[in-house]
Amino acid sequence: MKQPAPRAEVVVDLDAIAANTAVLRERVGRPLMAVVKADGYGHGLVPAARAVLAGGADALGVAVLEEALALRAAGVTAPLLAWLHAPGTDFAPALEAGVEVSANAEWGLAEVVAAARATGRPARLHLCADTGLSREGATTADWPALVAAAARAQADGEVEVVGLWSHMAYADAPTHPTIGAQVRVFEEAVGIARAAGLDGTRHLANSAATVALPDTWYDMVRPGVALYGLDPLGGDPAVHGLRPAMSVRARVALTKRVPAGVGVSYGHTYSPERETTLALVPVGYADGVPRAAGNRAPVLAAGAQRTIAGRVCMDQFVLDVGDDAVAPGDEVVLWGSGERGEPTAQQWADAVDTIHYELVTRVGGRFTRRHVGSAGAV
Repeated sequence: MKQPAPRAEVVVDLDAIAANTAVLRERVGRPLMAVVKADGYGHGLVPAARAVLAGGADALGVAVLEEALALRAAGVTAPLLAWLHAPGTDFAPALEAGVEVSANAEWGLAEVVAAARATGRPARLHLCADTGLSREGATTADWPALVAAAARAQADGEVEVVGLWSHMAYADAPTHPTIGAQVRVFEEAVGIARAAGLDGTRHLANSAATVALPDTWYDMVRPGVALYGLDPLGGDPAVHGLRPAMSVRARVALTKRVPAGVGVSYGHTYSPERETTLALVPVGYADGVPRAAGNRAPVLAAGAQRTIAGRVCMDQFVLDVGDDAVAPGDEVVLWGSGERGEPTAQQWADAVDTIHYELVTRVGGRFTRRHVGSAGAV
């Protein structure tokens, strides 16, 4: 029996993810850690991981151990780093699964060492320095003590320091003075580690730095959003040879002819100036469509981009399609690659005053997700 068309779906092109990875890997000419955290930036954790590996990624990066262990459970054996840990984290399963972990404070290192002792498996460890983001990482004041503790643990056979890393604050503004300042602090941190007998892969460059800042590439780059075809600088991804992998689609649930002046959706924040056709699209903020998109964000319907009419509701929003022919079941595209005239995630980000990172990682809810392409197929 033929399956009915889905009410709403997120379509992910795995071949685009693989191709984007290959473009970036060739650009930098050195190892690439592909970041697949946050469910592969909303593209699907395991399929995205397999696609980036098919595209030439050398390693994978995730935020939390649950993501790393889900990849191992799915049979992904590539080198894998998880870096965000709260106090009381049980590192034992990660060490047993060959997951590399990060430490940015002495208490965190102590918990890793405890797990190494309990399992009899030395931890493959990355040390994170705060070079100016004031987020994750040991401060300049705390770094020497963390390095000394790691050196003792390595001498005792409890850890092997395999990475030295940090994260950038302003890489999406390539001429910002903080970039040079962070590079200097990072190199000082590396020097302290090396003086203590520790070394490892140096990695600093995120997506923006990978496309724009060669001086930050060091031994390995660590792109995320660019792998999924989105420009980390907020422009046209095609400039960097990238193609968006995600298309967000829904089907019209109802159409109706209404007179001029009728109020549309909650609060009647929109009213048509003349008789028109309204089309009901059955997705809303419970599905990750920002409520702020009302009267602001574009969609493609009946061959043209149209702005959402009135407020986005929990389950639905409305379009004013004028006199154009639209029927229940017709496709509406919220965002995609732009190749068929549909809006892009960047257009939506501009419309609702956010970033495309947030849009692609939050869309979901009752959308179904469908993967197309063969990259990484098992």
